[in-house]
Amino acid sequence: MMAVVGVSANKEKWGYKIYKGLKSSGYKVYAINPKYDEIEGEKCYPNLKSLPEKPELVITVVPPKVTEKIVEECKELGIKRVWMQPGSESEKAIKFCEEHGINVTYNACFLIDRLKQKPSL
Repeated sequence: MMAVVGVSANKEKWGYKIYKGLKSSGYKVYAINPKYDEIEGEKCYPNLKSLPEKPELVITVVPPKVTEKIVEECKELGIKRVWMQPGSESEKAIKFCEEHGINVTYNACFLIDRLKQKPSL
């Protein structure tokens, strides 16, 4: 199970494309964005803490400063895998993950590098 932080209702945004791509490929995935209650009829959660279950992987599609807060939340919740979309990563967030035992992927696009290969999570 995964969570995409930064899901958007805008179909041109990467957050929307990644979230919908995962859903259409059959993955269980939660949308995270405090600006929305739902996107296209699907519940959108304000943060990771509000999810009904802990995700195995968190994908960030947000500004770097927000990613820095998200990785701290991941540590608090015991989430061990984070994928930072290009443009969402920061050295501070990457270092935080490395120092706290969070497996971090960056400099790679989830949609291109993983979703099109249909990964087993």
